[in-house]
Amino acid sequence: MYYNRKKELIKSGIIITIILLIALFSTYHIYYKFKGERNVDYDSESLDVMFHEKNGDKITLTRFTPVTDSVGLASTAYTLTITNKLDQDVNYKIRLVDDQTQMIEDNCSDRMIDKKLLKVAVKKNDLENEIYILNDLKDNNLVIDTLKGLEKADYVIRVWISSEAPFLNTTNMHYHGIIQVLENDVSLAVR
Repeated sequence: MYYNRKKELIKSGIIITIILLIALFSTYHIYYKFKGERNVDYDSESLDVMFHEKNGDKITLTRFTPVTDSVGLASTAYTLTITNKLDQDVNYKIRLVDDQTQMIEDNCSDRMIDKKLLKVAVKKNDLENEIYILNDLKDNNLVIDTLKGLEKADYVIRVWISSEAPFLNTTNMHYHGIIQVLENDVSLAVR
């Protein structure tokens, strides 16, 4: 029997190429399937707002566990990207407001965590975290800024219960919030 090494190498190369193409094709479709389910997108004529979590603009705390700032800065991150689609500057605000709909649905308005016990960290792009007490924010504004033409800004927002909170034996305390992005005081992040 005659063994042709060149034919075997070509045959093996074709098989390996087909397997690699199937793997790349599958990986691509799996990634974009889950990416599409995860991202929540809002836009206007000038701004595009993309929330990068499945829950989008909603923040929910269901455990009353006071933590230090260093632990709070490692807590669940709510990320969003704001992109200016125009050539001119656009002013915008990011606010954190109570989610009245979720409060009614959970029937927990009497079990809401006091805002003076909640801390919020906002990080823009690669800058340092800015930490606030939610109760101290004027009109619940986390950010008031301007985005230059065709520029984008990435934000990471974290919410936790301050370590200065008194120990309460209430395991059923809640906080439900919504991250709003406003352009000219009109909310873009509205379902």
